[in-house]
Formats: sequence, structure tokens, C-alpha cells
Amino acid sequence: MPSLRDYRDRIKSVKSTRKITSAMKMVAASKLRRAQEQAEKSQPYALAMGAMLSRLASNVTVSSTTPKLLSGSGEDCKYLLIVVTADRGLCGGFNSNIVRDSRIKIKELEAQGKEVSLICAGRKGYDLLQREHGDKILHAFREVFGKNHIEYSQAHEISSFVIDKFDAGAFDKCILMYNSFKSVLVQTPEAQQLIPFEVDKLEDQAGDVELESNSDSVSIKSPYDFEPTEEEILGKLLPRNVGVQIYRALLDSAAGEQAARMTAMDNATRNAGEMIDDLTLQYNRARQAYITKELIEIISGAEAI
Repeated sequence: MPSLRDYRDRIKSVKSTRKITSAMKMVAASKLRRAQEQAEKSQPYALAMGAMLSRLASNVTVSSTTPKLLSGSGEDCKYLLIVVTADRGLCGGFNSNIVRDSRIKIKELEAQGKEVSLICAGRKGYDLLQREHGDKILHAFREVFGKNHIEYSQAHEISSFVIDKFDAGAFDKCILMYNSFKSVLVQTPEAQQLIPFEVDKLEDQAGDVELESNSDSVSIKSPYDFEPTEEEILGKLLPRNVGVQIYRALLDSAAGEQAARMTAMDNATRNAGEMIDDLTLQYNRARQAYITKELIEIISGAEAI
């Protein structure tokens, strides 16, 4: 049975831990506000750019002059997964969820006979994947989230590396794996294909697009004429779109990390409080038993005299 000193030491230790988790919760809450604002501001731009490129690409007939970022390499053998995680832990299942989905995706692709390579954006993803898939990692950007806020230059560095590898024939398709920020309590793992660009099936909204459908397919046509040609415009915008989508994923991940850490530290603080109450109760019971034992010994000694 633990002594009274053991109980006091444990209570003191848990109280110190509660102070740390409470402080980390407040720090995460302060960082979350700024990160959430960045993430919410980037989403409309990223979505609008994707929709605009979809309308533009729908007018293009794939040929030898079509940008490779739209037409692809013509093969479907090599895949590149960009896994976006945090640089730090103590944020619940935020990192493990996206790493788990990445492992599942790797197994699915390898079961189909595909060759898979990885790029890790965030130190935790690299740490969790290097033991099992270290030979597949082309590069790791480990300190992406080290600054107070995410800058586009960081996403541009990653996108430039990815596009250079694509031009060199290192992969045929690129998939971005990240945690999409839905709310403070919800961060959903997402898989988005970046290369080749996927033309979204848009709905007819306010006459912006005209849908022509038949039993076999649905096509999207833009009512606008473009100058210069669509291929030239896509050649300029598609590389930028890769950077924009990666930037959005980084911002979502940064906001989701702080939200997950705030929630995890709040739960840890509550658990520490419950543990302190339980240990205090055990300490009082042990102290009462110790006092009762001493009284019995004193009374027994007095009676013996």
C-alpha cells in the first residue's frame, strides 16, 4: 500500500501536469484564432480557382500541345502521395488519423501493382512513416509549421519540388493527403488529386456553365472565348493551382492542429482534475487509517500498563 508521502508526491506531480496542459490549451486557443482566419480566407480562393480551371479545361481537347499537368503522363503506374501533418504532437489523433489513411492508401495502390512514393510535409508524418515506408520518401519538409503563420512561399517550395519531379517522370499521379478543417471539433482526412488536374463535374449555376449530358457522359462547356488560347492559359495557371491547393492544405492543417491540441489539452486538464480528486480521496482515507492505527496502538499500550 502506498505511503502518505507517495500520495502527496503523486498529487503534486498531477497538479504540475494540469498546469502544463492548461497552459498549452490556452496557447493553442490563441493560435487557433489566427490560423482559423487564415484557413477560412484561403478556402474561397482555392475553390474558385479550381472551379474556374474546370470550366477552362472543359473547352480543351487533349492533344500534344495540352499541358501535362492536365493531360497527365499517359500512364497510371507511379503515384506520389503528399502527406501533410503537424511538426508537433500532443494533439490527439490529428497526426495518426492522416498517417493511418495514408498507409491504407499505400496498401490499396500496391495491391493494384502501382509504385508509390511519398513527400512528407510536417515532421510527425516523416517520423511515423519512415520506419515502415522510409524507402518510399522522396523528400521531407520537416519544419513547415515552425513559424507563427503559414506563408505561400512554403507551399511554393513544395509545389516546385513536386512539379520538377513530375517533369522528370518520377510519378504519373499526385494525391494530396491532409486534414480538412471543418470546425474546432471536426478535422476530416481528405485525399485530393493534384496531378493531373481533375475537371470537376460542376452544376449549372446562374448560367455560368452549360451542361450537356447524354446516357454515357456529362460535359461542361464555358460560354466564354479566351485569348490567348486555353492551352496557354492553363500552362500558366495549372502550376500555380498546385501551389494554391497545397497552401490551402497547409492552412487547414495548421488550424486543425491547434483545434485538435486545444481539445486534447482540455480533456487532459479535466482528466488531471479527476485524478487529483481521486488521489486526494485515497490520501485522506490512508491518513485516516494511519491515525486510527496510531490511536489503537496508544490505547492498547495504555491498557497494557
